[in-house]
Formats: sequence, C-alpha cells, structure tokens
Amino acid sequence: MDFDFSDSEIQRYARHIVLKDVGGTGQMKLKTGRVLVVGAGGLGSPLAMYLAAAGVGTIGIVDDDIVELSNLQRQIAHGMDDLGTPKVESARQTMVNMNPEVTVQTHQMRLNAQNVVDLISQYDVIADGSDNFETRFLLNDACYFAGKTLVSGAALRFDGQVSTFKAHLGAPHPCYRCIYHAPPPPDAIPSCSQGGVLGAVVGTIGGLQATEVLKELMGIGDSLSGQLVIVDALAASFRKIRVPRDPGCPLCSEKATIKDLSCHEH
Repeated sequence: MDFDFSDSEIQRYARHIVLKDVGGTGQMKLKTGRVLVVGAGGLGSPLAMYLAAAGVGTIGIVDDDIVELSNLQRQIAHGMDDLGTPKVESARQTMVNMNPEVTVQTHQMRLNAQNVVDLISQYDVIADGSDNFETRFLLNDACYFAGKTLVSGAALRFDGQVSTFKAHLGAPHPCYRCIYHAPPPPDAIPSCSQGGVLGAVVGTIGGLQATEVLKELMGIGDSLSGQLVIVDALAASFRKIRVPRDPGCPLCSEKATIKDLSCHEH
C-alpha cells in the first residue's frame, strides 16, 4: 500500500503511526475510509469528533434537528454560538476546525425507508448514535440487506451499551434483531428527555463506538460482533456478554419473515 501522507499528516497522526497495530498501513485505511454517523447528539458528537481527529477520510453525519440549550449538557460538538443552527452544520464546523484534512458530508434529514438505502450505500461502516428504536431497527435491517457493518450504541440515565453487527457475513454473526426481535411498545422505555442521562456517560459510549469503528476500518483487534458491552457508570463496571445468532431471528435466520424494508414504511 502506497502511503501518500503530507508532512502535516505525518505529524498529526504520529501517535497512531508508531502503534504496531496501526502504522502507515492502518492510517491509510482510515484516510480512505468512509463512515456514516447517524445522529449528531450525545453519542454522535464524541463519535464524530474522534473519527475526525483520527483521520477518517470521509465522514457523513445525518440529523434533522437544530441545537438547543438543553443539548449542551452532553452534546459536545455544539456550543452557545450554535443555538438554532442545524446540528449537522455545527458538528461539521467542529470537526473541520479540529482536522481540516477530513471531508465532512452533511445530511440534514431524518432517515426513513425511502432514503436509508441510498445514503448508507455511500459509506463503508455505519455508526448508529440515534436516540430512538425506530431508527435503530431501520438501520439494522438496511445494513443487513446492504451488507454494511453497523456499530451501535445506546445510553440512558447512568447506563449504556455498545455492539457491532455484521450478520450479512453469515453465521455466527448476529444482528440487532437477534437480541430484540421488535421495537418495544411506545413509551415502554423512556427517552433521554424523559428519563435523563448523565452527560459523561454518552461520552463514554460514543468513545467506545469510535474505537470499534476505527478497528473495523483497519481490520485490527477483536470485533464486538457477537458480543455486547454493557456499561454501568454508577458501579464503574463494564460487562461483555456473548450474543449468539438467533435461529428464529425474523431478519437474518432461515426462518426470516422480513424480506425488505416495507415493514418500516409507515
């Protein structure tokens, strides 16, 4: 692999390049990588910022919301001067100010069954930092059909979880529906605005997601596919549990009943 780095890039990524498992080869994989970050909020902010700092060449960020004062307790890509600004634009400016070497593509929209396939087709890895089950299940299903690796994170109150899904590769890799077959009933689980969330917790989960995305791009370390990391911040505990592929999964098993994204067209 040819290493086409400028002098400023060599200096910027020096702490990466000296790592035995990264080196020039890994850094070039990051430079040529394309990642879509879904959500520019609590999870998406640290996730996108670390990807930009790491030198991921093209980062897409999708969100349809604007910056509000209540966001600033945890959504560190935004500041007081960004109030009323689209989150994707605020995040893009923060990322470019941090690292002008990367390209940030903004998508000010809400994902749905009509636009998700075209959008994820433009990227190598999809990182889900959304805050609702509708989007999580949509991304899981779309990534499975499109053959895309999905790094998923969630946080509420003092807890969080992270996993990687690439069921499109076949057994033994599970998908999100292998854990949760269907979305919970409306209002069964409170949102962050209802239940609250400690700001630093989403930073922890978003940082873990960024690490897993970088590993997937470089092909290093142990993938979280088939495993779920559960974080309990109050107990300062991290647990990693095995998540097997479900032989009755409605999406990725031989008994699958979901054949396309039509179930999301409501």
